[in-house]
Amino acid sequence: MMDYPGVGIGVYVRKDGKILFGLRKGRYAPGDWCAPGGKMEMNESPEECARRETREEAGIEIENLRFITITNDIHPVGTHYVTITFVADWKSGDVRVMEPDKCEQWEWFAWDALPEPLFLSTRNFVNTGYNPLTI
Repeated sequence: MMDYPGVGIGVYVRKDGKILFGLRKGRYAPGDWCAPGGKMEMNESPEECARRETREEAGIEIENLRFITITNDIHPVGTHYVTITFVADWKSGDVRVMEPDKCEQWEWFAWDALPEPLFLSTRNFVNTGYNPLTI
């Protein structure tokens, strides 16, 4: 259990009018869908983390990275993250599962047809009313 909130990053990657989501697996929230992202590392900027996590998880490069908002994600299992949310455009690479122990698959979804269930930070972001396709 954490004594203070962690810093998470979420990146809503756009391509051809759709957003990239991964199906989580592993010990935390398996079966939930989420945008690429993860924990920010020491001495790393939020933007560096966004690019790194997208590359490490989905094998793609992004461009036009922009901050959108922050969500306060308090999960009943005892975790608490402040998630910095970005929007970006796909730049290059074929989406593929780079961390098979953490993600089953990646898919592109229309914003009005999101998969369920959504990961807590993703659900909190959706509830803000922002649409990454129109930002």
